[in-house]
Amino acid sequence: MSHPLLFPFLFIFFSSLNIPRTFAANSISTNHPLSGNQTIISQGGNFVLGFFQPGNKSNHNYYIGIWFKKVSQLTQVWVANRETPISDPTSSELRISDDGNLVLLNQFKKQVWSTNLTSIASNSTTAVILDSGNLVLRDDSDPSKVFWQSFDHPTDTWLPGSKLGMNKVTGERQHLTSWKNSDDPAPGIFSLEIDPNGSSQYFILWKGTRQYWSSGYWNGHLFTAIPEMTSNYIYNFEYFSNATENYFTYSPIDENMISRLVMDVSGQVKELTWLDGSQQWMLFWSEPKQQCDVYSLCGPFGSCTEKSLPFCSCVKGFSEASPSNWNLGDQSQGCVRNTPLQCSTKTSGRGDKDKFFIMPGMRLPVNNHSVAVAGSEDCELACLNNCSCTAYSYSNGCTVWYGDLLNLQQQPDGSAGETLYLRLAASELPNSKSRKRRFVGVGVGVAVGVLALFAIAFILISVHQRRRMIATTKAMENNLVLFKYGDLQRITKNFSEKLGGGAFGSVFKGLLPDSTVIAAKKLEGLHQGEKQFRTEVSTIGKIQHVNLVRLRGFCSEGTKRLLVYDYMPNGSLDTKLFRSNSMVLDWKTRYQIALGAARGLAYLHEKCRECIIHCDIKPENILLDASFVPKLADFGLAKLVGRDFSRVLTTMRGTRGYLAPEWIFGLPITSKADVYSYGMMLLEIISGRRNAEQSEEGKKTFFPVLAVNKVTEGDVLSLLDHKLNGDADLEELDRVCKVACWCIQDNEFHRPSMGQVVQILECAIEVNMPPIPRSLYALAENSEGLVFYSDLSSGQSFQINVNQN
Repeated sequence: MSHPLLFPFLFIFFSSLNIPRTFAANSISTNHPLSGNQTIISQGGNFVLGFFQPGNKSNHNYYIGIWFKKVSQLTQVWVANRETPISDPTSSELRISDDGNLVLLNQFKKQVWSTNLTSIASNSTTAVILDSGNLVLRDDSDPSKVFWQSFDHPTDTWLPGSKLGMNKVTGERQHLTSWKNSDDPAPGIFSLEIDPNGSSQYFILWKGTRQYWSSGYWNGHLFTAIPEMTSNYIYNFEYFSNATENYFTYSPIDENMISRLVMDVSGQVKELTWLDGSQQWMLFWSEPKQQCDVYSLCGPFGSCTEKSLPFCSCVKGFSEASPSNWNLGDQSQGCVRNTPLQCSTKTSGRGDKDKFFIMPGMRLPVNNHSVAVAGSEDCELACLNNCSCTAYSYSNGCTVWYGDLLNLQQQPDGSAGETLYLRLAASELPNSKSRKRRFVGVGVGVAVGVLALFAIAFILISVHQRRRMIATTKAMENNLVLFKYGDLQRITKNFSEKLGGGAFGSVFKGLLPDSTVIAAKKLEGLHQGEKQFRTEVSTIGKIQHVNLVRLRGFCSEGTKRLLVYDYMPNGSLDTKLFRSNSMVLDWKTRYQIALGAARGLAYLHEKCRECIIHCDIKPENILLDASFVPKLADFGLAKLVGRDFSRVLTTMRGTRGYLAPEWIFGLPITSKADVYSYGMMLLEIISGRRNAEQSEEGKKTFFPVLAVNKVTEGDVLSLLDHKLNGDADLEELDRVCKVACWCIQDNEFHRPSMGQVVQILECAIEVNMPPIPRSLYALAENSEGLVFYSDLSSGQSFQINVNQN
């Protein structure tokens, strides 16, 4: 039997907790206002209406808003009092007023927001939150009679089922306006709206005036400038136009999908869907695609670059006008000058005349003015003689800028842009030798201090990491993200952008909700059980090294197996070595790539708990990050597929030229098989061409034979890629050539370990002249590039075409 005081006690106990309460299920009425931590929830539990505090909780600003109920991250879709926050929700109220309007009263009972309707009957008026996310003010006795709805007044979010368009009679438009920053929902400077002239296209505007993006016209299925928005893939889009209005609406094909379209503080419009598996928002598409295409994203004297994060930075001689706003994603205030201009056209003898800082590879700012002058020196003088002039450029004419510089961008390829000359105070560009020497002295002192701090930090971190590693025995899911197959489909846009592929599957580009670019590899031909596959992936996920591609997560749903890696912006090594339209890697970069790849292999062979043999070393599997640091890819596939997959490799196009003889003879392999493949790849790094290729005269050549002969003769310079014009460190070149020839020895016992290769390339040990591998001549003697091998285990023979890549 229950104690008679139990229920009163529980009632008092739970009433004292700070738990949001729900009144009248999903509505606000005259007798039931909303205040404090109370909320109302839509009937199906999709959306919540209540007071919330965005971002940084220290500002004590509260707002009335609507957010998703079934999303673990607080994600607002509508805000009532965007520009008039309240500071005390406990004594504030959202209520039905005497005239029937829905109003927000602050702690002083002053009205700060209202639906602003003409007088309506208040005794039967209720505010209801619907499962669509729409807040409606309607007649309770006749729910079809709607007086006002939030869908007609969107803030920054367009929800499925709502309209985004215009009333042709009144001229009123539903448009989206970004938040000011991530902490402040006040209207920002970017907005999305339908063409006011009545066409079926959308514009993104800067400060409501400057259009910098258009969706293109609707062709009945999609917007011409957004091919991602097909009507039959994930979303159904519909366009309506009649005499009184024209608008778009959309809905997800899967009604259980949670999605939203947002005019983001970044100046991009983004379509996002919620991934239950990873508990994250996934970016489906964004426009403009390039962040730096957003007009004046970085504000006055701010420069945008796509190559690094953050995208915005201040140009030379300027600092952030509002660092706090910059950290919240609002760079609209731009940068301010560190030192005022002298604005002097006469040399004072003290070197205080304004100077110009050279900025090559720039997208030039807007609002330029042309000046008729004879040459570049006159163009500089024309700018210097005008106190309002802040920059100039001279290319087939003189162009100058007055006042703030807007829309600056550092082009990804410096040669693709123009040169801008930025006007700075003389003190910002010191040139005296004494000052330079003083700076050098200070720099050396700072460097020594930093190194000392690093040494102390290294010792402390090492001790801390050792203790932490002893206690760390977490499960695999705590280290890797377990993706659902459907989530990866959306992340990769249904695997539409293929990066490459091989015998084990194809790789596709994708984008995580936080805008991190990833590469998803669809594995083929794996027959492991679920438990074994997860165990092997867990092992691979714990292997981390600067020269190994990081595994972020995986998917395992029946036969659908995928691995998710970090995306490498400079692609694979083969694209830089063998494509004529690619940039030429200088010798220093090639040497560092060779050394980095060797370190990665040495780590797999000698530093892991059990030796991992890569089994497929080739330029295609060496990926390059933004700084051209090499990363070994697919290093875990040998472990996943198993050791007995020589048939796969020997039939795989692009790999046969890298196989060690023991592979071909069917003998057991060791880590020395990777050493052989590395040596073959090293020769290609040196020469910049495939080891087996056909010349323009139709003659087939096998470069390793030439390389061995030239190394023996001491003529290593002739092996260097002709595109380098002999520009290489001869000592390094000689060392690399000898290492390559040692690595491709017939007998695996004659080959060095990868640890020894690293030591040689680091100049820790010397390397002697290698013997000539006999198998190379066997390959070269066949004019057709074919050589027959015997399988010692079966007695069968087969042929390999070494000219196939």
